[in-house]
Amino acid sequence: MSERLQPGDTAPAFTLPDADGKDVSLAAHKGRKVIVYFYPAALTPGCTKQACDFTDNLDVLAAAGYDVIGVSPDKPEKLAKFREQENLKVTLVGDPSTETLAAYGAFGEKKLYGKTVTGVIRSTVVVDEEGKVEHAFYNVKATGHVAKIIKDLGV
Repeated sequence: MSERLQPGDTAPAFTLPDADGKDVSLAAHKGRKVIVYFYPAALTPGCTKQACDFTDNLDVLAAAGYDVIGVSPDKPEKLAKFREQENLKVTLVGDPSTETLAAYGAFGEKKLYGKTVTGVIRSTVVVDEEGKVEHAFYNVKATGHVAKIIKDLGV
């Protein structure tokens, strides 16, 4: 089980390929707040709802100084298909090795339909301008989560 991050922790650095195969790094966002959300798989109902919610609220979040990066274990080709099919505007990056997911405490044992499985734990980490964890939400629901984040952040 990977360690969950706490407010005040330094957010683990990462550089991962986006849907176009270009590298996206947390360091490139220094000076801006970043919402990094972790989801199990592109092109699935819950993950689609969550990605669409982030896309629908991207302007509101950007105006409040937040960038949004979605992380899943998917390869760039699948992320590109997901982006095109759902007309997503949010930055999606792939972590097939699950190293970044684990570093953020978003990969490990979870309950799925009453069974214990190992996989992505739907989570969201808000990183401040200095690269420190401001908020860490684990085992979040796909539906209504973006509205809750906006409320919690006072946006």
